[in-house]
Amino acid sequence: MPLEILYLDDACVAINKPSGLLVHSTRIAAWVTQNAVNMLKKQLGRPIFPIHRLDRPTSGVLLFGLTSEIARTLTDGFMDRTVDKQYLAVVRGYTPESGVIEKPLDDIYRREAQSDDEDDEDAAPLPLAECRTEYATLATTEIPLSAGKYPSSRYSLVRATPLTGRTHQIRRHFKHVRHPILCDGRYGDHRHNHMFRDQLGIERLLLVARELTFTHPTSGDRVTIKAPLGKDFEDALQKLGFDASVVEKK
Repeated sequence: MPLEILYLDDACVAINKPSGLLVHSTRIAAWVTQNAVNMLKKQLGRPIFPIHRLDRPTSGVLLFGLTSEIARTLTDGFMDRTVDKQYLAVVRGYTPESGVIEKPLDDIYRREAQSDDEDDEDAAPLPLAECRTEYATLATTEIPLSAGKYPSSRYSLVRATPLTGRTHQIRRHFKHVRHPILCDGRYGDHRHNHMFRDQLGIERLLLVARELTFTHPTSGDRVTIKAPLGKDFEDALQKLGFDASVVEKK
């Protein structure tokens, strides 16, 4: 299946990355040969240059430059925090109406690379970086299924806005405040993950990069690109009793 193109002009292209697809080849998953970069190159028949990353299990807006110069300009926008990002997630429990999560985080990939280097036993601890995620609760639900000691389970649909860009930031931040994202095999609640898989047939991470707003590198206009929720995410919302239209209303 071809990748769904959300935006395309002479400078950049954005796709709707499916859950489970790597952005590019990586040492951590060296055995996986299929990735968004290779697929999109073949689909467009020209070079493309990745600008940012989405976690493999996360779906949604993924932006590329069509030249290395454009890619550098767009990457600078991410570094300078002039790019606005919005995500949708389903998390465990009832979250407050709105909130801010501020927890310094280290670099996941550098930490994992360092732990694999047996000769680097005296390496200094990785520095922590200030990280901030704002969120708003769009809806809550309670379903008559038990993942533990309670006869029912409660969940929230939230819009998350990361104001910084650390690896796995949203997933790690919601774990920190004890509202982990559902079906997150790394940071989530395994009891709820198993219940979702075994009783609801939901296995994908319930996190979508919904919207991306950036300054166009040639026109200077602000451009907003929005990804559809996708059938698998919409099906999950329906099974949990959420009204998907609330995403557009708030």
